[in-house]
Amino acid sequence: MASSLDMSVIPASFRAVFVAEPDASPAVLADATPEDLGEGDVLVEVDFSSLNYKDGLALTASAPVVRRFPMIGGVDLTGRVLQSAHERVSVGDVVAVTGCGLGEDHPGGYSTYARVPGDWCVVIPTSLSTETAAAIGTAGVTAMLSLMALERNRSGVDDLGELSLLVTGASGGVGSLAVLLGARLGYRVIASTGRVQEREFLTSLGANEVIDRNELADVGRGALAKIRFGAAIDSVGGVTLANILRTTRPGGTVAACGLAGGTELELTVHPFILRGITLVGINSVRPYAGDRETAWQKIAEIIGNEDLVAIGSVIDLEEVIDVAPSILRGEIRGRTVVRVRR
Repeated sequence: MASSLDMSVIPASFRAVFVAEPDASPAVLADATPEDLGEGDVLVEVDFSSLNYKDGLALTASAPVVRRFPMIGGVDLTGRVLQSAHERVSVGDVVAVTGCGLGEDHPGGYSTYARVPGDWCVVIPTSLSTETAAAIGTAGVTAMLSLMALERNRSGVDDLGELSLLVTGASGGVGSLAVLLGARLGYRVIASTGRVQEREFLTSLGANEVIDRNELADVGRGALAKIRFGAAIDSVGGVTLANILRTTRPGGTVAACGLAGGTELELTVHPFILRGITLVGINSVRPYAGDRETAWQKIAEIIGNEDLVAIGSVIDLEEVIDVAPSILRGEIRGRTVVRVRR
């Protein structure tokens, strides 16, 4: 697959961030070579990547998310195709790759160049710049896949006839984009966050109500609790997810797409068999290719380049290692775009 590409079209060395290896040296910005790029039938000149929670874990070696070393980090990338041996991807296409094992078991987007399988590439809708596409990235695809799951289940209409949607972790990457996209789709968005000082930010994205995440920590001890939400997108997991399921209206859907608050789910079957709640797991790392492309098209129909200005901040590749711990501490609002190309 890789042998059909002429790697002489790129320099013999170029900049890349190699993620931290447990019990070894920390993450480092260093020279990479074409041999560091792994296998693939598409060669991309990378414009932007982004900083995700998983990137923070990898860069700080806080969790074993990386499968092999040395590994170039970055679970997202956007840029222009330099070479392609894939029938669906052409030279000159502007593409995005999100998830798919980038930065985990395949060299990622924190590199001036990337070599990836063409099946992973999505041609970016022409209305979006590569910077905007990086701001959307895995987080935006996750948010839209979650909303698509709710739509499939016709979920969200509460007892008042409103499309009521709870979004947890609303100040973060997935959450902020879920608030924006959900509001644009007509949901009455209830944003849950541990940083209530971000109320103005969240309301500017379209949130109708902002609640403290502690409200979801204890909703009583019964198998079911008072109905509060029509549907939910949860990036927290753990106790929060269990309590959401206990407070969602009959027939509602909860999309689970994160585990920042824990992996255990202590719950009875009552929400499912007495209220008919649907719990949908969202796989944004390797979704069906058709779903990923549909998600990008839907996103481009709803938001544009100007909408991401309020959500995203931009840092240079040289800064990503120093900024990474901040995302693990919950100090980053919205999305952080990483400018790879100077």
